[in-house]
Amino acid sequence: MASITGIGSYLPGKILTNHDLEKMVDTTDEWILQRTGIRERRIVENGVSTSDLATHASLKAIEDAGISAEEIDMIITSTITPDYLFPSSSCCLQKQIGATRACAFDISAACSGFVYALSIGQSFINSGAAKTILVVGSECLSKITDYTDRSTCILFGDGAGAVVIQNDKEKHQILDTNLASDGTYADVLIIPGGGSRHSASMESVQKRLHYIQFKGKELFKLAINNITNLVIETTRKNGFDVQDIDLIIPHQSNLRIIEATMEKLKLPMEKAFVNIDKYGNTSSASVPIAIDEAQQEGRLKKGDLVMLVAFGGGLTWGSSLIKW
Repeated sequence: MASITGIGSYLPGKILTNHDLEKMVDTTDEWILQRTGIRERRIVENGVSTSDLATHASLKAIEDAGISAEEIDMIITSTITPDYLFPSSSCCLQKQIGATRACAFDISAACSGFVYALSIGQSFINSGAAKTILVVGSECLSKITDYTDRSTCILFGDGAGAVVIQNDKEKHQILDTNLASDGTYADVLIIPGGGSRHSASMESVQKRLHYIQFKGKELFKLAINNITNLVIETTRKNGFDVQDIDLIIPHQSNLRIIEATMEKLKLPMEKAFVNIDKYGNTSSASVPIAIDEAQQEGRLKKGDLVMLVAFGGGLTWGSSLIKW
């Protein structure tokens, strides 16, 4: 059975606080905190890319797993901010960590991406097609954030998290993963420019089409309902009750979404791991960063039933049930 055998994360050193944003757009620290739960976020310096963040997180996960990079069979990186359209950020990461034996590819499922990537890796491990897989969520969202738009620039930050998965019954077993999507809501959270629909041009740049756009109110309701239903479905499918969950590690999109979801699940907030106040929304990096922090803080104990859950653009959502 596929298990998590190593964990690592990395955050840039530069901090962008709500008070800093007050000087950039018409907003206040109080307004941001009340509506999102975010106090600050981390931002990369100029010249730093997604694969650079991924390298730091991956090396920590590799060390934690007690393996060498040469043992890795596969690298799966989830990102919506790749270094280039091609080659993949996974190939850039492969070079930087010296994983000479691995195949490498990226996936794009926005904020749900890490759970999607974990599911892919789990399938390869369980089938015997791979023995050691590096699964990464890494984002430089500051590169695609419009810092003249007060509705979006308050939300996003940069960071990376990584796990090593292997077939090891003594480690943190991935019991099940469930994935879902609904493309009818594709325009709710989107970067319109840069692809084949609206390729890069003077017009696309002038219209600011290369930045994140989203419909917040619509996304809020969809996130709460779909996350709640998926958590219930995943636990019941595996013979558990929602009350059996020891810790939920959700995507850190908005504290109000997390609170509303926990209320619908009839679980206390003490059972949710939250670090959005420090890092903001780091898209597919948020879940693995939170896993690493929860481990470091002693929130994850052997035998705990842990639920990873995420929701993002596409729309996509996914869950992973882990026996710690």
